[in-house]
Amino acid sequence: MTRLYHVPLSPFCRKVRLTLAEKKVEVELVEERYWEQSPEFLRRNPAGKVPVLKIDGRVLTESQAICEYLDETVPNPPLMPRSPEARHEVRRLCAWFDDKFQWEVTSKLLYERVNKKLMGQGYPESKAVKYGASRIKYHLDYMSWLLEQRRWLAGNEMTLADFAAAAHLSALDYISDVDWNRSQAVKDWYAKIKSRPAFRSLLADQVPGFPPPPHYADLDF
Repeated sequence: MTRLYHVPLSPFCRKVRLTLAEKKVEVELVEERYWEQSPEFLRRNPAGKVPVLKIDGRVLTESQAICEYLDETVPNPPLMPRSPEARHEVRRLCAWFDDKFQWEVTSKLLYERVNKKLMGQGYPESKAVKYGASRIKYHLDYMSWLLEQRRWLAGNEMTLADFAAAAHLSALDYISDVDWNRSQAVKDWYAKIKSRPAFRSLLADQVPGFPPPPHYADLDF
């Protein structure tokens, strides 16, 4: 049994879920309150983070490493290009979203608005929320610039870079923190990736106390 320990709105877990679904790997989803740091969970991952994937008798951690493992062990459809230059661009963009975007945007909006309440850590800090709301504009503009030159974020084929970006944006879209009218190119890209069968389980997510907006699961926005 392939099992993913995850949190529904975690972009890192969502990236792995998208990869598993695209590869048509059946998986059991197990929600993990990782912030409670239970001894059982820490045995799975001493780093105390999700996602954690149990597959092929192995326990895998770190979303990028998990996704690349899946791409190598389940090669079709490929999510990493063949050339070293193209693979570098995919990894660069995955790092962009999982590091820079996460720090400047996701951690300032999703963490403040949702995670703090779920973890019992108090109320949103308005300064952090304002910063995240400001920085997401820069990132959407950068994505728009990339998409004006390419069919997908890293090139002419869909890759893990698209899943990394979509994982963050879909989590933020769940709490209505993405201005889809800022860039038609980004909106069209998201509509294209949102309509893939791999996205269905994400669109079905429900977080108690945080109902998604009506457009969240609407493939036509």
